Amino acid sequence: MNNTTDYGQEPELAYALVFGSILVIGLPLNAFSLWTLLRHHSLKSPSAIYMVNLAISDLLLVISLPMRVYFYATGTWPLGKEACIGITMLFLDNIRSSAIFITLISMDRLLAVVYPLRSRHLRTVCNTWKAVVLVWLFVGVLNITERVYLSTILKGFDGASCFEFPDHHTHRSPMAYLESALGLTLLAVNIVCTTSVSWTLHKHLSDFARVNSKVNVMLLFVMSLVIFAVCFLPPSIALLFMGRPLTTPYICLASANCCMDPLLYYFSLDAFWKKKEDADLAMEP
Repeated sequence: MNNTTDYGQEPELAYALVFGSILVIGLPLNAFSLWTLLRHHSLKSPSAIYMVNLAISDLLLVISLPMRVYFYATGTWPLGKEACIGITMLFLDNIRSSAIFITLISMDRLLAVVYPLRSRHLRTVCNTWKAVVLVWLFVGVLNITERVYLSTILKGFDGASCFEFPDHHTHRSPMAYLESALGLTLLAVNIVCTTSVSWTLHKHLSDFARVNSKVNVMLLFVMSLVIFAVCFLPPSIALLFMGRPLTTPYICLASANCCMDPLLYYFSLDAFWKKKEDADLAMEP
């Protein structure tokens, strides 16, 4: 007996190809990044802790992509409504946690570069883990609220396909506005961090012995802004105007962050490959 539920959705091979490509690229990149960070840094520095959690967040998204590929390649969904909601939540959790962890990485670099002495009591492993726990608790609370909302809007739509929320749905989600406000606020914080660090490094440009380190630091900030501009800004603006779950093109854009996030580590190759003690020296101004 075939338990596959056919929602009447025509296969959309272009989306299947996009999500398949993100899966093929994002899985090995993030798995290797996580292995390297754990092996070389041992969760003993703020940057390493944030980057490890960022890699975990991306891997949670990646493991949900095979079912998206299957759905868009076949036009059928075999697992029911709850599984559809669960995979949708993995996507939403990744967008929220990734954006926050990238911002925390930028803020940590800001403190290390602009306030290296005054920030030492703040940039501790204990404080970093407290921040990480708060991030996941925040994401978990939003998860519960969003799950209830998705269950409500999918309840009366037996013919609606998984991941493709009905265009004629008229209820506007408060969560969508919160999501867009969060994304735009985090973008503003990253812009402020980048500007402050750039100005500080420019003042010390005469220190030629540390030019390579300064370039690596700025590349990290630039890459953070690129990720926000490409992956997070369009969905945030769309949510602000639509007030309902994102359509598939925006989900494709946002999902691409799991392929771009590893560049935050690779743009600082010296710090990424070295042991914790050498990495900290390489990343400091």
